[in-house]
Formats: sequence, structure tokens, C-alpha cells
Amino acid sequence: MQRLTDFTSYADAQKHYSKDSLWALFDGDRDRFNIAHECVDRHAGGDRTALRIAHSSGLDEIISFAELASRSSQVAHYMVSQGVKKGDRVAVMVEPSLPFYCVMFGAMKAGAVAVPMFTLFGPDGIRLRLDDCQPKILFTNVEKASEAEAGGAATVVIADDEFLDSLDGYPGKFEWQTSASDLVVLQYTSGTTRLLPAAVKHNHHSIVTLMVAALYATGIRPGDRFFCPSSPAWGHGFWHGTLAPLALGVSTGTFSGKFDPERLLQALSEFRISNLTAAATHYRMMRNCGRADDFKYCFEKLSFTGEPIDSETAAYVERVFGTKVRSMYGTTEIGVIIANYPGADDLEVREGAMGKAVPGVEVEVQDADGNPCKPGETGELMVRKAGAWFPTKDLGRVDEDGYFYHGGRADDVIISAGWTIGAVEVEDALLSHPDVAECGVIGTPDSLRGQVVKAFIVLKDMERDGLREEIQDHVRSRLARHEYPRQIEFVTELPKTPAGKVNRKILRDQEAKRLEAAG
Repeated sequence: MQRLTDFTSYADAQKHYSKDSLWALFDGDRDRFNIAHECVDRHAGGDRTALRIAHSSGLDEIISFAELASRSSQVAHYMVSQGVKKGDRVAVMVEPSLPFYCVMFGAMKAGAVAVPMFTLFGPDGIRLRLDDCQPKILFTNVEKASEAEAGGAATVVIADDEFLDSLDGYPGKFEWQTSASDLVVLQYTSGTTRLLPAAVKHNHHSIVTLMVAALYATGIRPGDRFFCPSSPAWGHGFWHGTLAPLALGVSTGTFSGKFDPERLLQALSEFRISNLTAAATHYRMMRNCGRADDFKYCFEKLSFTGEPIDSETAAYVERVFGTKVRSMYGTTEIGVIIANYPGADDLEVREGAMGKAVPGVEVEVQDADGNPCKPGETGELMVRKAGAWFPTKDLGRVDEDGYFYHGGRADDVIISAGWTIGAVEVEDALLSHPDVAECGVIGTPDSLRGQVVKAFIVLKDMERDGLREEIQDHVRSRLARHEYPRQIEFVTELPKTPAGKVNRKILRDQEAKRLEAAG
């Protein structure tokens, strides 16, 4: 019988998709199901590679399915010996490495609830999350141990190679006892360290739903050499970059340590990666580092998420990497709902479009009264769940052929002299200027127009005379004349979310404080 992984076209996706066909990709059923088994243990025969990790130090770490299966089982036995019971929270604050993945999958086998945590959290961010999830054990590295203890962790364990070696006396197999409905992961969405974002609860069967994104948003198929540089502390790196490919028996890769775009490019070339999914920021950083042309690549499929990619970077990626980069759209709470179907030769990749709805999902652009918008009209993107429309809190539009376009966050809209201006469109125009490396756009109060567009810009080189006016003219030439940034502030860096996106909320908050101080 043919499986969903046998099909690559957009037409076949619409024809053959069903919920039952997703479940057919797995060993388990609703009564007996475990993510660690589906992602690791069932692929452990032979010496197939599960993970390729490019460390910022230059080290390449290669991990087989067999080693990961055995070591994670030993960790599961250890957790049980330490009193970890089904449903207990186990926090993991470790950079991608063999210990990280062994602890994550070991927790899943033991029936615990894994809580991945970003390694760059400070004491405040750690305490907020520990107070919320109350982990039985927190696994971390030597450098973060004192902060973890200060953050209130009851038990801190250093997860390194020495820790794994100390478990050699435990069996290399573990009899897990979980069902599809059991809780398995608490995933905190990216946010500031001083404000606790929501923890999204995932059950073991979440991996089944995830296959929609794997098949149609990142285009994973057996034989791919996959890579995702996003941190597994966040949804993109953990679910799309780690669990999705491993569940299909596909080797995946990631980056560990302080991000370096040149090191990433080297790894993508040396690992002969054929399928890359990354944040839009990663692609811009690879472009801006100026070294992308120095390597050879084997790319067949490229995808991005997190925020729209600017047109100049998209064109650059296609030229250097040899294929178009395709968008996927969703949130941690609702999953991926729109995609450009990497690997589907029968679906046009339209400039600026996020793609079309994934199979089994109904998406609509609605106005403020809940009515469907006409093609080309901007409204809020809504997804139908459990018989009701669920707000994404993002703006967008749809064309006559069903392609969706992102219009920015609902709170990123700028109203100037009655005109509605999208921050994303202005940023795209700014990034096409040769001197602009990064930018963030917000609305700032104006006595005449209500708001005007203000741009915070990181330059590639030093500021020069006339550059401000040159950039304004550049935007005027690409957008409507009222959309150009009337105010420009050159900065050395922009505030980012932990997931790497420009944090416009912080820019708005900083601007409000500046105006308040100025009287």
C-alpha cells in the first residue's frame, strides 16, 4: 500500500491526504504510542545516522539511531531510579549534543513531560519557567548550574558525556508505557525573559499531526539529508527540525553554540544537506556574511518560517543555493496551516506568497465583523478548528487562486493620515537597499498624521552624508509615497525574540519611553 511519503505533488497531497494515512506512517496507535519509539527506537537497526551537529567550535558530532536509542533508554532507567514518575516534568537546558537528545528522548520513554529550555535564559527567565512547570529534575551544563539552582530548581543534574558514561550499568532498552493522549512536552513560546509566555501542552499524538508540516511545509521524504539551525528550545527547531525528520527515519542536523553564519554554510556544504528549513533571519545572516558563494551545496528543498523573507534575500538564496526558498506559516499553538509544498513541481512559488492551505485545514481572511474578505483585501487570518474560527492575530490577504500573503501582526499595523501601512512591506523595501543589513519598523505618534513610519536600521557599513534621505527615496520609489519612513534612527543592533525575529514590541515600548522622557 502506498504511503503519503510516496507522493510529492500538490495534486496528490489533496487527493491522498487523510488522518488515517497520517497514522499509517507510525507503529503505534491511540492506545499505545510513544514519540521516542517512533523517532528513535524503531529506526535503530544498522548504523544509520540520526543527527549531525555542527558545533560553533568547529567540531562535527555524528550520532546514530542505534546509539541514541540505547543511551536514551539508559537515561530513562536513571530517571525512574531517581523517582521520576509518569507525568513529572523534566526540564532540559542544554545545547544540542548527545546528552541533550538522550535526556529528551529518555524523559519521553519514562513517561515524563520534557520541558526544553533556552540556554541563554538568565536567572529571571529560568525562575519564571521553573515556578510554572515545577520540574522533578533540571538537566543543564556546568556553566548554567548555579543559575538553575538560583532559579529554584529542586534537583540539578549536569548532563554531559561523563554523565552518560556513568549510566553504562543500566539496560540499553526500556519498556515504555504511554498512550497517544499522554502529555509529553511543555513548549514555552518565545518571548522576553521577564514575561512568562504561554506553555503549549503537547501529547504523544502531536507527532502525528506534525506530519502535515513535515510532508507539505518542509517537504521531508525518505532519503533527504535534513538540517535546521533553529534551537530545539523553540517549536521550529524541536518539532520541525528534530522530531519530524527523525519520525520518518530521516537524518537531521542542527547548530550548537553561538551562531555563526559562516560555520553554518560550511556545515551545510560538508554534510551535503539536501533539505534545509531555517528562520528568515538565518538566510539574511548567511547572505550578509559574504561567504555563501565560497561553498558548494546539494540543496533540493529550502523552507523558512518565523517572519516573511525580504525579496532581495529570496532572490539571493535562489541564485546561490540553486532553488527557491519556500514559506510555511503557523504558530506554536495551531501548528502549520499554510505552506508552499517544497518538492511539489506542480505548485508555483509566487513572490511574497506564503503558499496555500495544507491538506485538512481551512484558512480564511476575515474582516472585523467576521465576514470573508474579497481577494486582495487585508483582514485577519483565521483557521477553522473544532467547528469554530480561531484567530491567528496576524493580518493577511488571499488572491483569486488561493495563495495567502502575510500582512504582519495585527498590532504591527501603522495608521498614518488614514492610510493603513504594514510594517512588513516597509521592512522589505528597506532591506532591498544595499546599505541596510537589518531593520525594524514601527509607528510613532505624530500630531498631524496620528502616526508616522519610523525605521530602526542596522547598517552594513558606517553612516555617510545623505544616506538617510537616500534610503527614504529608495522606499518611496518602491512603495506608495505615504509609506516611506519619515523618521529613521540608525542603531548598532535590534532587539530580537529568542527565536531570532525582530521584536517590534520592544521597539514600540522603547519609543514610548523616549517620548515620555522628552515630555
